[in-house]
Amino acid sequence: MTPLLITNARILDPASGLDAVGSLLVEDGRIASLTGAPSEGAETLDAGGAVLCPGLVDLRATVGEPGAEHRETIASAAEAAASGGITTLCTLPDTEPALDDPALVEFVIRRGEATGSLTILPWGAATKSCAGKELSEFGLLREAGAVGFTDGSRAIGPARTMRLALSYARAFGAMVVQHPEEPSLAGTGAATEGELATRLGLPGIPAAAEAIQVARDIALAQLTGGHVHFAHVSTGAALDLIREAKAEGLRVTCDTAPPYFDLNETAIGGFRTYAKLSPPLRREEDRLAVVAALKDGTVDAIASDHTPRDADDKRLPFAQAAPGGAGLATLLGVTLARVHAGDLALPEAIALLTSRPAALLGIEAGRIAPGAPADLCLFHPTRAWQVRDGKLPGKAQNSPFDGRALEGCVIGTWKRGRRVFG
Repeated sequence: MTPLLITNARILDPASGLDAVGSLLVEDGRIASLTGAPSEGAETLDAGGAVLCPGLVDLRATVGEPGAEHRETIASAAEAAASGGITTLCTLPDTEPALDDPALVEFVIRRGEATGSLTILPWGAATKSCAGKELSEFGLLREAGAVGFTDGSRAIGPARTMRLALSYARAFGAMVVQHPEEPSLAGTGAATEGELATRLGLPGIPAAAEAIQVARDIALAQLTGGHVHFAHVSTGAALDLIREAKAEGLRVTCDTAPPYFDLNETAIGGFRTYAKLSPPLRREEDRLAVVAALKDGTVDAIASDHTPRDADDKRLPFAQAAPGGAGLATLLGVTLARVHAGDLALPEAIALLTSRPAALLGIEAGRIAPGAPADLCLFHPTRAWQVRDGKLPGKAQNSPFDGRALEGCVIGTWKRGRRVFG
């Protein structure tokens, strides 16, 4: 592999606190130097002052493979991920079949490696078939490469099952990721319960369903000593509980996704199914609470929450349409909107997309340092681009940000020193 020298870049590495204009040398798929020392025969790229950061680490994404390849394949997800600067992707296990078998976990990892542009770290199914009843074989799944355990977009409902999951996961040094929505309260709801849902005639999900699930599972984490991680947290009440649990020293972490700090429930006006998500979009005060939690460190990571849907899933009456939004290509751009708005400093935002999720997973990714893998993202923080249905990379086009102009354009992505986008 030809050495690569990237010059005139704003090198940003939140893991080490590095934020300086300089050069970076890549040799044999790893970062060789941050001094800009020339290498014989190296290819040189002038970054023109653009930001060079670690490749993004996405904690939570759905891919259609196996079982729903018509919505998304691992190859098409890799294409979308590269366009968004993502080089490490944690995929959910509620596929068809579910990732409750070590052979399936190994299959997904191999398929990710075959793309040459993406490391896939699968979550193992916490329960068999993600049905919330009988626990999967945690030890075998962990040995096969599962980074932790979850039932994906379904909450682990029975308290006893969640207690056992936390206890067993602790024995294998892993976390349990919970979809924080009390199932019996959520029911078949389609939007956050309140004035807007009533006016639109939509069945509502009380926002309290999130806080109730979070409160229960914090108590179970305290009981077991296990590590519970709450995905796509979207309400101020739940974040208050998580903040208090962290202050008490409990093993409680969380992430959120761009729709919950960028959009509120008014985005579903006109029965816009692209904005039907799970959990549903919330009131403006909850969106502001998520922004505050990003800034004060309560939220540990920002995940894409990528959920591919095809046209038939969304071209239905709102209550019947499938929830979910494409998020790989827009993850960085929507996050940077909070930087442009003055809510986050750029290093804080990039940390939530790189070093902090990597630290949660205990992996080598998410940093720029000599000897580290050359997984890199080069982006222009103010260059605008348009989110357009039918024009996003990959198969999934169901973006809740469709029609939006985003400031923050990826201009190059490298995986182990090989350019995979731009």
